[in-house]
Order: sequence, then structure tokens, then C-alpha cells
Amino acid sequence: MATSAGLSTFYVSHGSPMMPLEDTPIREFFSTWTERYPTRPKAILAISAHWDTREPAVNAVSQNSTIHDFYGFPRELYQLQYTPPGAPDVAKRVTSLLKDAGFKTVLEDNKRGLDHGAWTPLMLMYPNADIPVLQVSIQSNKDGLHHYQLGRALAPLKDEGVLIFASGTTVHNLREIDFSAKKPTVWAKAFDGWLTDVLLNSKHKEAMEWEKAPYASKAHPHPDHFLPVLVGLGAAGEQCQAEKIYEEFAYGLALSCFAFHPQN
Repeated sequence: MATSAGLSTFYVSHGSPMMPLEDTPIREFFSTWTERYPTRPKAILAISAHWDTREPAVNAVSQNSTIHDFYGFPRELYQLQYTPPGAPDVAKRVTSLLKDAGFKTVLEDNKRGLDHGAWTPLMLMYPNADIPVLQVSIQSNKDGLHHYQLGRALAPLKDEGVLIFASGTTVHNLREIDFSAKKPTVWAKAFDGWLTDVLLNSKHKEAMEWEKAPYASKAHPHPDHFLPVLVGLGAAGEQCQAEKIYEEFAYGLALSCFAFHPQN
């Protein structure tokens, strides 16, 4: 994960909030994360689908709380807590980088903790909760280029030991979930295949214009779970080498994960 050019960045599908409690392949994937990526980051910057603001925002807290931003799940899920320290110093650096890059308004939230797009994978990846974590929001009212440029602005952090960790889902249409599905739907497989192609073949402009992709509006009726990938990609830069590190089709949807490795 670490090279002389800095840390790799990532985009992951965080799946259901129930993931930490279920014996599933994607839970195993996150639970064995440090076996594949043993470098311990100085801090983790999460860009989650579940924090959406009109302008970029960063949570600047000394201690994170656990946000249970879902309903209708078993009681034991609401009892889970993941409370790593915050990273207020890195938050100030984030604010500075974004403003220097031309983002005129950057909000600092001194109360917000971690939403489930961040804490459900991270509690499996780093269960000791001893690495500082902070979040930057997405802006679903803005386009793909905006989010790619957001990532470009954050790029220096990966050279400073900060893991840039974008979290969404490659195909996210909850109205199309089919718990009896034994194989991927045609449209989910097509969109996931398109995303894999543009990322692995460095078609960054096409990724930013994702609305033109096959079945884009069906795969993502709302852009929130797609936009984080553009932040992770932008942070890695045009010369990065993308790698598909996980693939699963569950309930007719797609749960893929990608790493963006810096050029040595």
C-alpha cells in the first residue's frame, strides 16, 4: 500500500449496516485488510456516501462518536460502538488544502462522529480503534468533476501518511434488491463492468461523466454512493494504477472495491 510516492487510496463498497454481524465474504475481506495492507496510517480520512452537504465539510473532533444512521435493524446493531480518536490537526490541514485549491467554503463540524459508511468497514479493518479518523462530506448537488477536484486537492495527504478511504457501493438501488437472486442482474453487471473498465484503464474523464454509463440511472438513482469513488480517484492522480481488489454480486446488486496505487 505504501510506496515512495505515498499511500494508495481506496474506494470500497461498504454494503449493509449488518456487515459487522454477518458471516459474509465482504466481512471477511475487511477483516483481513491488514494482511494485505500492513502499513499503519497516521490517520484515516473517510469520504462516505452517508455525509452529504451543500459545501465541503470536515469533522474536526477530538473523539469520534458512532452514528447509527439507519432504522429497522436488530437491537445488537445499535449496540455496536466504534469510537476512534478524531484528527483535528488533519482536519485543519484538510480545510487549508481545500481552500488553497479554490474551494471557497469549507465547513468544520465540531460535533459530528462517524456514519456507518465509515465505521462499519473500519471496525473490521482496524478493530482496536486506535488510529485517528476524520471524514469529509460529499456534495450530491455537484457533479463528477467537482468530486474529482476535491480528491486532487486532498492528494498531498497520502504523502503525509493519511489513508484516503472512499466508501460507497458500486451499484446502489435499494428498490431493486432481490434477496432471492442467485446471479447478478444484467444492468448491475453492466454498470459494474463499465466502472471496472474506466478505472483499470485510466479513463478518468469517462469516470467523471459517469451519468453516460450503461444503466447509470438505474445503478445509482441518487449519486451519493458513486461520488466517493471520484474523490479517491482524484486523490490518487492521473498516473495512478487502479486495481480491483474485491468483487461480489449480492441480492442482484454489485459490491466491488478498488485500490488506486501511486506511480513509483
